Amino acid sequence: MITQFIEELPEDMSTPDFTRKPIALTIQEGKFAVFKAIVVGTPTPTVTWSRANGEIHFHPDVCQQKYDETSHEHTIEFPKVAPEDADTYKCFATNEYGKAVCTVVLNVISELLCFCQNDNPDGTREVKPMEPEDKVWEILLSADKKDYERICAEYGITDFRHMLKKLNEMKKEREEEIAEFVSHITKLKHIEVSDDDCATIELDMDLKDPTSKIFLYKDGVMVPFTKEDSEDLKHSLKQVGKKYVFKIKKLGSEDAGLYSVDVEGVNVFSTDFKVPEVDFAVKIQEVKATEREDAMFQCVLTAPMSEVKWFGKSAPLTNGEKHEIIVSEDNLIHKLIVRDCLPLDAGIYAAVAGIKSCNAWLVVEADKDPANKGKKAARKSTMAGGGNEDDLMKIAKEQQEKYQKEMEEKMELAKKAQAEREAAEAIARAEAEAAKKEAAEAKAAAKLQMRLYISCVTVMCFFFQIKSSEGITIAKDGCFHKLKIHKVTEEFAGKYKFEADGRKTEALIVVEDPPRFDTEELKTFKTPVTVKKGQKAAFKLPFVGRDPVKIQWYLDGEELSDTSHIKVEHSEGYTSLLLTKLQRKDSGEIKIKLKNEFGTIEAFSQIVVLDKPTPPMGPLEIVEASSSVIEFKWRAPKDSGGCKINNYILERNQVGRNTWKKVGPIGPDAKFRDSDVDHGRRYCYRIRVETEMGTSELMETEDIQAGTKAYPGPPSAPKVVSAFKDCINLSWSPPANTGGTNILGYNLEKRKKGSNLWGPVNPPEEMIKTKGFAVKDVVEGMEYEFRVASINNSGAGEFSTPSEFVFARDPKMRPRLTDAKIKSFMVVRAGNSARFNINFEASPWPDITWQKDGGPVSKKVTISNTEGTSQLLITSAERSDTGIYTIIVKNIVGQETFSIEIRVTDEPKPPGPVEVDENVPGTVTISWTPSPDEKRDDRLHYMVTKRDSNKRQWHTIADRIFNNRFTACNIMPGREYQFRVYAKNDMGSSKPSESPKWLISTKKGITDTETEECPPKFIVPLKMHTAPQGYECYMSCAIKGDPTPHVTWLRNNISLNTNTNYFISNTCGVCSLLILRVGPKDTGEYKIVAENSKGRAECSTKLTVRGKSLPENAF
Repeated sequence: MITQFIEELPEDMSTPDFTRKPIALTIQEGKFAVFKAIVVGTPTPTVTWSRANGEIHFHPDVCQQKYDETSHEHTIEFPKVAPEDADTYKCFATNEYGKAVCTVVLNVISELLCFCQNDNPDGTREVKPMEPEDKVWEILLSADKKDYERICAEYGITDFRHMLKKLNEMKKEREEEIAEFVSHITKLKHIEVSDDDCATIELDMDLKDPTSKIFLYKDGVMVPFTKEDSEDLKHSLKQVGKKYVFKIKKLGSEDAGLYSVDVEGVNVFSTDFKVPEVDFAVKIQEVKATEREDAMFQCVLTAPMSEVKWFGKSAPLTNGEKHEIIVSEDNLIHKLIVRDCLPLDAGIYAAVAGIKSCNAWLVVEADKDPANKGKKAARKSTMAGGGNEDDLMKIAKEQQEKYQKEMEEKMELAKKAQAEREAAEAIARAEAEAAKKEAAEAKAAAKLQMRLYISCVTVMCFFFQIKSSEGITIAKDGCFHKLKIHKVTEEFAGKYKFEADGRKTEALIVVEDPPRFDTEELKTFKTPVTVKKGQKAAFKLPFVGRDPVKIQWYLDGEELSDTSHIKVEHSEGYTSLLLTKLQRKDSGEIKIKLKNEFGTIEAFSQIVVLDKPTPPMGPLEIVEASSSVIEFKWRAPKDSGGCKINNYILERNQVGRNTWKKVGPIGPDAKFRDSDVDHGRRYCYRIRVETEMGTSELMETEDIQAGTKAYPGPPSAPKVVSAFKDCINLSWSPPANTGGTNILGYNLEKRKKGSNLWGPVNPPEEMIKTKGFAVKDVVEGMEYEFRVASINNSGAGEFSTPSEFVFARDPKMRPRLTDAKIKSFMVVRAGNSARFNINFEASPWPDITWQKDGGPVSKKVTISNTEGTSQLLITSAERSDTGIYTIIVKNIVGQETFSIEIRVTDEPKPPGPVEVDENVPGTVTISWTPSPDEKRDDRLHYMVTKRDSNKRQWHTIADRIFNNRFTACNIMPGREYQFRVYAKNDMGSSKPSESPKWLISTKKGITDTETEECPPKFIVPLKMHTAPQGYECYMSCAIKGDPTPHVTWLRNNISLNTNTNYFISNTCGVCSLLILRVGPKDTGEYKIVAENSKGRAECSTKLTVRGKSLPENAF
């Protein structure tokens, strides 16, 4: 039970909880006992121990509390457990956010138990040897009806009708006794021997009080057992829900007997375990069989048995189509035939006879016939195993003769023992008759009144003659003589002799003085004494009677003697009892018993020790659980603490929340009606008892649902979304029938192909909230199927139909490049390393090939391939390494290719001398000698800058010039100009080459005259161009003509003047065309046509595009 102190826990903090709880223990007095617990919580909880009755006395010889830092176990140890240590113990784990409590029971079997004659206070039965008649009725009460006839024949019961009548009466009484502690008991399974030398007793029972003590007896003697599998104790008890399984390990002949299971001293089940004197003369041997062949195991016993138990892979086998069990006529040879062996039939097979067992392997070899490869092999008529039949028959015959001889010897010994027993019984009867006769004669001689037919008599006492006096009268009535003592006191005690005429007879008078109590004092003593827990109580009672008087005080039938808490005093004429530090368990009947030689007297009183009540008792009785009301009843506490119940205090929790709502005191009636409920919700209640002595511990009820449980229907079969080697993704649809409430989540299960076992995918307390799930707990290469169940307020519904089988492996995938942004062009300075990585995904693993310009790469290129990545590395790159490198990633599904241009270059050398000419007024043509690197670098181009005498600053007038000539416009007369030409490539620009200074002088006195008209003429024609794909291309030429000609650009005879993909300009006769990004569609013949009224001129060139296009982020 966990109590949370605050409603909301801080982050990373938690309340205490038990990951391992202590286990209840029943142990012999003097043995070592230990309880272990492991707790968790943040901050680390503090662990303490307590007991229900009294306090724990911590001492090295009595009890010790320890903590193991390695295993994190908190333990409480009893070095030598004593009867007074038997109690209910509690383990508390506490931190600042909450408290966790766990209870455990310690039962101690006292060494003096075998000498007890009455029922013990702890509920165990009286231990005494069991008579045969008692044993047979114990067996019959738990036996099946089909076994009645066999049991009666075994124990010599002939009146079958009388037996059934008496058995029905005993069963009725037994059921009434059991009903006091057990709600119901079913599935009683008699003792069975398994193939691991263990025997088990199984039964299903529902205890009314889960703390009720359970005991195991063998032939009426209590057997110690543990609730854990331990090597120390032979017997153990395992409880799973309402199922109880007693286990007996290391079976031997001494384990035979009548085993009984008791609850609080009431027998609920008995079973007779017989160990036959049998063993295996020949054990089963390993059998190797071919697939579809039969296999046979066989064994020989030392004594006849009608059947033995056969096990296959620890599962019991029975006669059927698959397995055939054969027993010989003499019941010595037993055979098991496994029909039509398949690989799944291979494993360990065992035979169990009594408590003896033997086992052997069945090995099934696959069919090696190549003709049957991929097909189901044909059924074979041969049989593997079996051995030599004649040898088995010979051994069985020897065992039969040996067994018959042993039985004859035992019969002779039994007859001899029977004769001796009858003789002893005859002697005992004769002695009893003689003793009876002597007793009768002694009784007749003791009569005080005698009749004598004589004439003269004399009566003497201690040989003194007695005469009539005060208090004594001697009378004679014919032959009848009387001696009468009127008031007998102690002085009249003694031997009296009567003589008459020489004859005499004697008699003895004994004056009895038994113990007695005063009436008034006895009335006071009988008044019940009521005290509170921890207080003391005193009893005192005077008495009279002849000494010696034996005085005994009892509490609930158990004699009291002086201890630290009990003091008994005796003095002349009275006795007293003082009880200190009283506990609730000390309540009961006080009895005083006085005894002397004349009699016994007893007096009774009651002592009531008041204490807190015990918790209320279950199980709950649900009176009503509708959509708006929950009404239920419970049982009053087992012990109210000696006080009247004032109130029951209730708390309520809605399942799924951490808070408890206090309902409040509801009065002394053990029932409650809750109308503040929501339909479909589940509620849990805590109930405490309140009396004038305080409040009890709580009883927590099971969950109760408001309204009938309406479970959801099955969802759709899970659909495999995708499957990989380490993950399988599933999805499903919600059920059509939700049960009237919302679907809270789902439970998912998986199963391997060929297995019958479904295993959970998600923990039960962590339901799946979505309609899909990624199953990661899979083994690569295995085949799985899945099913899913919906959960609503009522709980989990039915599972869906299973999904299709799916392999846990990556799907077949065509190679695909995974880089979102990848460059297709790379510039490397000569002498540096060039490295290029490319990422991809493919399934199965692909073949990777690199090529340069369509051929294999050189040996100096290093290729490295890892999972999903390939790297190309060129160390100390040279200009000859320039080229287009292509990667080919290929598998059985398809292939993917990618090319990258790697250009190895260096800074260019400057161009040669620069010349300036004026061909057209207002313009100058700058020309220069090509850079030495122009032939080795097709991407080399030029840039021209200008400076005039007016501004004196250099500025760029043209860039990306792929020829060796440029016409500058807007040249003003009277200014001095100077030009610089730079060679540029991908690595940068060269040093400039400067032109000589250029000056156009100003001409004065010029008059306007008409210039001579002329047709168009190309001064500078178009140049051939080869441009890389994705780069700019700049074409230019110079034209003169008067009047000014109209210019038209064409590509493949189609006009480009209105095409927005081309930038066309005409400045002072210099015509230019710019293509920003050259593509394959730009390849072709380019023509410029100039026209005026005087004529027409044309000039054409070709543009060649090489390589692939560059992405937008290439630079």
